[in-house]
Amino acid sequence: MQNDVAKKPAVPPVLRISGLVKQFGSRTVIDGVDLDVVPGEVVVIVGPSGTGKSTMLRCVNGLEEISGGSITFEGEQVRTKTREIVNLRRRIGMIFQNFNLYPHLTALENVMLAPMKVLKQPRKQVEERSRQLFRKVRLEHRCDAYPNQLSGGEQQRVAIARTLAMEPHLMLFDEPTSALDPETVGDVLRVMEDLAREGRTMLVVTHEIGFARHVGSRMIFMDGGKIVEDRPPTEMIANPTNVRTKQFLSSILQH
Repeated sequence: MQNDVAKKPAVPPVLRISGLVKQFGSRTVIDGVDLDVVPGEVVVIVGPSGTGKSTMLRCVNGLEEISGGSITFEGEQVRTKTREIVNLRRRIGMIFQNFNLYPHLTALENVMLAPMKVLKQPRKQVEERSRQLFRKVRLEHRCDAYPNQLSGGEQQRVAIARTLAMEPHLMLFDEPTSALDPETVGDVLRVMEDLAREGRTMLVVTHEIGFARHVGSRMIFMDGGKIVEDRPPTEMIANPTNVRTKQFLSSILQH
């Protein structure tokens, strides 16, 4: 499916990244990135390792303090050391490479924890909603399993359900399939495609070019901490205009 949000008349961005700079000591990891994301877009971010893709997501979610520029989400500046960051993170969900599930809780308890503790929602309501989410991620038969009883793909789908339980307005996926066995990657990508069909706003760092082609609204190639190319996925994959983009996609598509 090809999301057509980008073809509609101008819509105010839900996320605006302006002149973003991130440094670790003397090393500049993100170097003046500008990016607007409108509601319903699925923006797929690709590029070599160490080019700032994952760091940019962490900056958007307030997990990393920025060195320069600004990030605005739903009209609010993202600032790490403020009270507002807690409320903001409720609206920006993040799915990591490694699933970060609590090993001593069942899959269902992992999903229920944050709505009960953070949102103070009643247990019965949370459990009902969580079971609906397990159906959404196609894991209703695994609610009572512990993380060590689940495959990597199942754990990642639980992590997606846990994020959805907080009803985020923006979902960030940081290479969600990179730690998975090849046979479980498809299960996770199908769930992500379902979310895109619902019109969810998503930033996805991935090397899954097939997902980008079929699901993405836009595809961004980052290199050296900069956005080098930003185009519809089918166009970029078929005819990259930058030599670095061409080299990268060629190496990915050969595997």
